[in-house]
Amino acid sequence: MIDLYTAATPNGHKVSIALEEISLPYAMHVLDLGANEQKQPWFLALNPNGRIPAIFDRDCDDFAVFESGAILIYLAEKTGRLMPLDPKGRSLVLQWLMFQMGGVGPMMGQANVFFRYFPEKIPAVIERYQGESRRLFRVLDTRLQECEYLAGDYSIADIANWAWVRTHNWSGVTLDGLPHLQRWVKAIGARPAVQKGITMPPSSVNIHADDDKSQQFIKQARNMLETGQSRAK
Repeated sequence: MIDLYTAATPNGHKVSIALEEISLPYAMHVLDLGANEQKQPWFLALNPNGRIPAIFDRDCDDFAVFESGAILIYLAEKTGRLMPLDPKGRSLVLQWLMFQMGGVGPMMGQANVFFRYFPEKIPAVIERYQGESRRLFRVLDTRLQECEYLAGDYSIADIANWAWVRTHNWSGVTLDGLPHLQRWVKAIGARPAVQKGITMPPSSVNIHADDDKSQQFIKQARNMLETGQSRAK
């Protein structure tokens, strides 16, 4: 049994999607990020960085794993699923996984901060992060022109990138003119395990609409951002 500590974010959904894809039993524990539950001592014992997701593998001497990319690798290696065993195939998956970890996630995350949450709108900063996110999308589109999935076969690399790319509207970045990326987003989104994984837990915000729930979420995120800034002083 895997204990999954998570919330409805792209990084959290990466892991729930992977768990659903490999049909590994897990118990979900949803953390209230607005209440800073992820900063409580009991959770910091699992993840010293105080971020979701984290897992606790009860079948492996109660082993804790944090960082979403590290969790995906751990689950793939534990089960022999979603990543090839041969060195070249494994490396290819890890390359595209690191592409997400080091590029897509951070750039889209900062686009979210300055486009949605930061109280002051700074056009040059917004353009910087949206533009870099769009550039990374073009890289993905070029790769997906050559093959159906990022590393050949469907893998944790696809799961990690898809969990972020699907939220492109929230970052203010379009997929227009990227037909291969659009095809890939649609194909992965149609997978039953993926459809279930993005509801574990369900998001409280509609990433495609600017409704009352979205505004409430923005208010909460802005408060978390401002609280973080004050603690850093």
